[in-house]
Amino acid sequence: MSPEAARHAGGGLQAALGGKPYVLANIGDDADVAFVSRDVTGLSTKHAVLPHTQRFHDALRSAPSLKWVHAHSSGADRPVYGDLIARGVAVTTSSGANAGVVVQTALAGVLMLARCFPQLLAAQRNRSWAPLVGSGLPRDLAGQTAVIVGWGPIGRGMASLLAALGLHVVAVRSTDGAAEPPASETVSYERIGEVLPRADWLVLCCPLTERTRGLIDAAALARLPAGVRLVNVARGEVAEEPPLIDALRRGALAGAYLDVFAHEPLPAESPLWDMPNVIVTPHTAGHSDGNEMRVAAIFLDNLRRWTEGQPLLNRV
Repeated sequence: MSPEAARHAGGGLQAALGGKPYVLANIGDDADVAFVSRDVTGLSTKHAVLPHTQRFHDALRSAPSLKWVHAHSSGADRPVYGDLIARGVAVTTSSGANAGVVVQTALAGVLMLARCFPQLLAAQRNRSWAPLVGSGLPRDLAGQTAVIVGWGPIGRGMASLLAALGLHVVAVRSTDGAAEPPASETVSYERIGEVLPRADWLVLCCPLTERTRGLIDAAALARLPAGVRLVNVARGEVAEEPPLIDALRRGALAGAYLDVFAHEPLPAESPLWDMPNVIVTPHTAGHSDGNEMRVAAIFLDNLRRWTEGQPLLNRV
């Protein structure tokens, strides 16, 4: 956290603990609890860990008394978290802190693709008057089907907005079961192939796990009907990139909004940068000036639970 956020967090923590003494400090030789804030990870990615981030991760791994680690991110797919969980350390995330922001961004991606904004913006750059009535009218969103992969705060938020726009929503989540409105049906990750042939939109907002890694592979893409558009605000590894690029090149996929990639930053030589039917953003779908305090609030709530012996929220 920033110094200002830390001051706010400290005051909230002191009140939460009834004025009892507390310590918020960098990890030294040992610690019971650690908070991996944005100050630790900075702008680093899973493939380009900054030196100070690596030092912090190493300190986590070597702290013998460590019992609980909280991450500022909504996911816990960095290798350090798996290592900690394997030795019995509780790991919690800030899932939900930026969900509303991600939902807004993902919806913007859907609307831009649905309303042909990539083509319209290209025409603007070329000073070309190119009304859609002359180049193929876009389809009405109402009546289309959105397959939403992941049923956490982001997936449910997207489902509510898309249903309000008149789309039929299918939820793909970790378990089978009765449909949870606004989804009209639900299948597990392993059964995604059953619903892909009916998709007009494939929206990826699931965590990266062994069950979701490579979930959208060449075989899954082949089951999609022509003209589908894809939105990925999950993790790049959920959709295998080579067959995805191939499907976009061939027109099997009509377009994509991609905020996450297998390798970040996205290499300059990636063909995704220049594809006329692709919107690329730099893993920024969840960035907002209100996130820091929402993350701090989740951490403080869990810290209160920790001191009172209650179950931790968002435990991985």
